[in-house]
Amino acid sequence: MNTTRVLLVSLLSVAVLAGCSKKVKEQPATDTTPTTTPTTPVADDGRYGPEDLDTDACLRQRVVYFDFDQDSLKPEFQAIVACHAKYLRDRPSSRITLQGNADERGSREYNLGLGERRGNAVNSAVQAAGGSASQLEVVSYGEERPVCTESGESCWAQNRRVEIVYTAR
Repeated sequence: MNTTRVLLVSLLSVAVLAGCSKKVKEQPATDTTPTTTPTTPVADDGRYGPEDLDTDACLRQRVVYFDFDQDSLKPEFQAIVACHAKYLRDRPSSRITLQGNADERGSREYNLGLGERRGNAVNSAVQAAGGSASQLEVVSYGEERPVCTESGESCWAQNRRVEIVYTAR
């Protein structure tokens, strides 16, 4: 009885293996004429270079906006911050100054503090995404450098920002 079982198991194993064998299709003959290859192959290792600061759509975005009286980074700016952090990782000699700004509402001292907190928020986000603290500097201009000088929410919204300025590429 055991011999019959062993024989049956062996036959089943052979049948399964035969059924699983890969069938190879014959390919039609192809042209074997050698194709020309570029003499200087371009290697793209995914690293940013200085030229990317002017050409890469993400790196060209260098302003992070904030809500009224807020110093926390909005989720829609995380991708921009991540691009700049990757640039810093890829280019260890590069440096960034984060220039914090506020709108005209509030005292001069309050707005200087708010600009600094906003700059620090972007600084923390860049570091969390892999940027080095030694490559970052935060400066607050408060309300002193507005991009829009009219009074009104649409203008004030443009002034509540942190500008990312490369001081070394």
